[in-house]
Amino acid sequence: MAAVLAVLAYGIVVGAGLKGAETWLFIRSARAPADVIVVLGGDGPPRAAQAAALYKAGAAPRILVSGSGDCADIRRLIAETGVPPEVIEIECESKNTWENAELSAPLLTAMGARRAILVTSWFHSRRALSCFQSVLPGLEWMSAPVEPRGSVWQMMAGYDGVWVMKEYVKLGWYAMRYGILV
Repeated sequence: MAAVLAVLAYGIVVGAGLKGAETWLFIRSARAPADVIVVLGGDGPPRAAQAAALYKAGAAPRILVSGSGDCADIRRLIAETGVPPEVIEIECESKNTWENAELSAPLLTAMGARRAILVTSWFHSRRALSCFQSVLPGLEWMSAPVEPRGSVWQMMAGYDGVWVMKEYVKLGWYAMRYGILV
């Protein structure tokens, strides 16, 4: 009986977390022409596709890929869609979202960027946008995240549900560690 109650409680917590995720974690901005599209590492193929689509739609003339691990792969995926490789820069040293912002800052400053579009996963968009706004407050930031891959119930049964629940913990950590108030 205790195991059944534990599973039920887990389901309620995860369901509530996923249901509230669109309100608490998801930011999608109205778009205006920008100077650069900033793509964060992790979950590379969907983020690369989103950045390539934005570029091809004329959203910005340049792309910056930020994040260790898969930055070269994301650059390659974007280029394979027909985006000219010379418009794609990479920053491959950052190991977390705060470092994405810190290590991208000098590159964006050197580009003369005034307005940027941030591409990441939908559930990561609030924390990512907060980091970049804190590190680069002089830039106007827009969020164009990869959209959710299914309903709340599909996510709860799949791997996205785990990532969404982890994001709540990360929001709390970033609030304490970096003073990010979302």
